[in-house]
Amino acid sequence: MTSGSKGEGLNLNGSDTDFMFFDRCGQVYESEAEVVIEGTRLPFIMNTEDTPPCFTQLYLLTHHQNQTLVRVSVSLMNMLDKNHLGYAFSSELFRLTQLSHVSSVALSSKIHGPCISDEYDQHDFAYCLKCDTWISQAKPWTRRPRTAWPSPELISKIISCGVLFVPIGCKGSINENLEWRISFSVGEKFLTFSFSHTQLLCYAMLKLLLKEIIEKYGDLKGLLCSYFLKTLMFWILEETEPYSWRPNNLIPCFMACLQRLLYCVEYSILSHYFIPDNNLFLLRFNTSNKEALTTLLKNVYGHGIHCFSFSETLQDYQSQCYNITESFISENNRFLQHFMPSYCTILNYGRVESLSRLLYNFLHHSRTRVLKRLFAIQISAAFKFTPVSSMYQTSSNKQHYLIYKHHLSHLMIGLQSDAISGLLMLASFFYVAKHYFASLTILRHTLGKYTDETIYLRIFKNIAIYDMQHHVVNLTMKDTFHTILKLLTTRSFQVDHKSAIVPQELQQDVSSNCTVFHPLPFAHFLHFLCCYHLHDIMSSRESLKQLEQVNRTILESCSFVSHPVSLNTVIMCGIAHQLLDEIHTARRAFQGTATLDKDNLTSAASRLYNLFQ
Repeated sequence: MTSGSKGEGLNLNGSDTDFMFFDRCGQVYESEAEVVIEGTRLPFIMNTEDTPPCFTQLYLLTHHQNQTLVRVSVSLMNMLDKNHLGYAFSSELFRLTQLSHVSSVALSSKIHGPCISDEYDQHDFAYCLKCDTWISQAKPWTRRPRTAWPSPELISKIISCGVLFVPIGCKGSINENLEWRISFSVGEKFLTFSFSHTQLLCYAMLKLLLKEIIEKYGDLKGLLCSYFLKTLMFWILEETEPYSWRPNNLIPCFMACLQRLLYCVEYSILSHYFIPDNNLFLLRFNTSNKEALTTLLKNVYGHGIHCFSFSETLQDYQSQCYNITESFISENNRFLQHFMPSYCTILNYGRVESLSRLLYNFLHHSRTRVLKRLFAIQISAAFKFTPVSSMYQTSSNKQHYLIYKHHLSHLMIGLQSDAISGLLMLASFFYVAKHYFASLTILRHTLGKYTDETIYLRIFKNIAIYDMQHHVVNLTMKDTFHTILKLLTTRSFQVDHKSAIVPQELQQDVSSNCTVFHPLPFAHFLHFLCCYHLHDIMSSRESLKQLEQVNRTILESCSFVSHPVSLNTVIMCGIAHQLLDEIHTARRAFQGTATLDKDNLTSAASRLYNLFQ
């Protein structure tokens, strides 16, 4: 049987080939009651009374059911150690015997752990004994709680394969030369073969980290091995949901494994997967090398995925990721030019509330993943309706609470529709409910997400895709297109006169039809209102300063937004100054807006009139 990296399907640089051979001269049993005499195969009985977990001594059964067993050969007798319990099979003498057999064919062979290695360390040969039944030490593994991996079918398959015994004792044990290590190589191979592609890649990345980064430090070489990493993977997979191991989540999965490895080293604990009582890291490190290894792992974790820039195998991954050809940009540019305006039109002119059922049908009949994701975004937008204020006015306290929770749940679903507007609606919802601190928390997060590369869909047709195509294409190298839509795009803040999420200060500006506010100035204005009601005047003035800066940007860029959206921004500045008793500045803002508002679409004229009263 092959084992090791190549046996697991990973042909990494420097990997050797491991072979395991089952010695047919003997058969291991956990107790004498289980013995079945088969031909000339000699039965050996396990004895774990004075051995560490995951190790055992093997005693030759010389008599069975009042019957003397087959005579033992001279070569085997030379590997037995007679004591008060009987004839113990020496793992040390077994290895030396196998070495002499191999050396007669291949010179310069040597012992490497439980294996015999060739001169160039390219092949390892392990000769072992087998027990066909599942031993009691490992029975808790079969029934312990787990998420979904491994499956019951896989567990049954592994149990049916039994266990192996490789000729090596526990280092430092008083009977090290007589002990055999219990091996689950067959089961571990089945477990590894059950890895998804993402899980296998993550495992390979851990092995590359060990071979090409950690072991480059001479003092750390040999402290960790591939078996430890495999054990780590087994534990993590058993504890996590399979859904988290998605291709687009590979890097977070790898970082989680790296963090777990750091924890295990830091606290010197890594339990054997099948027999947890065996701590693989027990006495593994001294103070010096443990500190050095911990420091290195922390540095690697700090670099994140970029740690592989020091790896021979993956050092060029960055240049490959960002090697964007002109044809690739051109193809993506054409796709964006055709798709984004259509997407913008649907969002701004379609009534997503009435289309939710249609979108649901589209979602479940889409043949491609991209379409499914795009329709899912539309469904999220459909949930992002504006709560109706009249529903609160005619309800009892209990109904009021239920309506509040209902509206909140819909707004939470609506967060998935774009980068900004869903958050703004939620922040405004909390502001109207006088949850000012909650609203401020959301607003700070919202403003942090708004960058120069955020695409405001309402004015998409007025901006050049070419100016942002390199950024968008770079993102498509790292994430899916539907995710980019959610990260890069934002809709305007749209409400009508029935909406329950319109701040009282803006009620006068909301007409019976849909009223539109640009998301960025609205966010700053809402931030101002929250600080104002919390009597934080200094923060209020800072928010007003930011609002006026955005207003100047809008006025200086005539293609940025259109009337009356830009006029609403000026009105918000005027309201803020009015609340701060800066009447002259407020009057100037309302007067300038009223002059531009030829069709009387805003509240500027009426607000100006009220200031003169």
